[in-house]
Amino acid sequence: MPSLQWKTTALALTLFQLLHSIKVESFLSQPDRINQLPGQPQVNFQQFSGYVTVDEKKTRALFYYFVEAEGDPDSKPLVLWLNGGPGCSSLGVGAFSENGPFRPSGKVLVRNEYSWNREANMLYLETPIGVGFSYSNDTSSSLSVNDKITGMSLQFYPHCTRDNLVFLHKWFVKFPQYRNRSLFITGESYAGHYIPQLAELMIQFNKKEKLFNLKGIALGNPVLEFATDFNSRAEYFWSHGLISDPAYKLFTSTCNYSRYVSEYYRGSVSQTCSKVMSLITMETSRFVDNYDVTLDVCISSVLSQSKILSPHQVTTETVDVCVEDETVSYLNRRDVQNALHARLVGVNKWLVCSNILDYELLDVEIPTISLVGKITKAGIPVLVYSGDQDSVIPLTGTRTLVQGLAQELGLKTSVPYRVWFAGMQVGGWTQVYGDILSFATIRGASHEAPFSQPERSLVLFQAFIEGRPLPEAF
Repeated sequence: MPSLQWKTTALALTLFQLLHSIKVESFLSQPDRINQLPGQPQVNFQQFSGYVTVDEKKTRALFYYFVEAEGDPDSKPLVLWLNGGPGCSSLGVGAFSENGPFRPSGKVLVRNEYSWNREANMLYLETPIGVGFSYSNDTSSSLSVNDKITGMSLQFYPHCTRDNLVFLHKWFVKFPQYRNRSLFITGESYAGHYIPQLAELMIQFNKKEKLFNLKGIALGNPVLEFATDFNSRAEYFWSHGLISDPAYKLFTSTCNYSRYVSEYYRGSVSQTCSKVMSLITMETSRFVDNYDVTLDVCISSVLSQSKILSPHQVTTETVDVCVEDETVSYLNRRDVQNALHARLVGVNKWLVCSNILDYELLDVEIPTISLVGKITKAGIPVLVYSGDQDSVIPLTGTRTLVQGLAQELGLKTSVPYRVWFAGMQVGGWTQVYGDILSFATIRGASHEAPFSQPERSLVLFQAFIEGRPLPEAF
């Protein structure tokens, strides 16, 4: 049997040949320039959005939204943001709910004081095909997606990785000034699969031709190892007073969460697990937001992207009337879509998370923590951070995984566990291993940290892209 390394190299070579076989027309970025979004306040930076086709027939296209950095964008890095889900919109969640320059409020947009484009040029990609405004108008093209590339027995690489690589290759032709710019990839939740897979493949591709100037990746509340991530919920629930002692015992000995999810997605939930989950659901209460246990009942719309991680919570009810409805309403306006150069193909309405994407749900069980190790071995800095109010992918499991990886790689602690500061308050805690692998918490933050703690998230992001320690004092 060929080794995984051999298969990875073979895949990189295949993609190298693919990129050079695709005819890349001479793009001009100006047609994608956004003159002004409806209801937008005046700003001093440029915005672009539009489509990049990722196949020779030009029937499959990924939608992007690009925001130049405020103040001297030529000197600032390029950051690619990918949302999780899988199947959730980087435009609607990342850009318009978390770290983009604006947030919808009624019929207008209001400025996000802590937008990440203050520090970097932000590129939000709607991926895979079928998410947000990204589309395929080839009726023979399937929208099924899994963590295996068609024709290649590589369990660690998603089908959409090929599309993402082709997208970036062609996007650099649209925007050649960013071709050699420092590139960072960031995202959250199920992007714990997307980002390590894409980054590791970039590293392999660069061995043939240096196309990606990858300088680091940052993963927020990521799914990295199914059992560790999911089963840390029991202790989190119990330690935060959400469940009783008897429920905690059942949740750790009779049916843990990884077993329940595995049974659920195989369509065969046992009576044992059903009883345990009914008890857990009753005690935690549907009036507590598991993605931020401190939030009130009016929960954030961005939680829709995480339904895959909590299948028992999927209902027919509208999730969040506070933020999601604002974003959905705004992005479904015809004048907004015209300004974004966007169109609906194969769907009647823009949604935060795709209801047409057929994702192989059991791929959530595929671990990606080993890929994070490969990336650090290649000399690419990795930051893993956790909003500490998230009970869906709790910080305890994530911290355990990062610490275990550091030990496996023989990385010694370079920054002992300590607090860091933002806005005259404790921003969270951090630990650094070997100056290349970092773990940090964001105090008071949810599963989607930039949504609930924008200032602290911005401080963390700025330190990451500048390669400096988190602030040790006010």
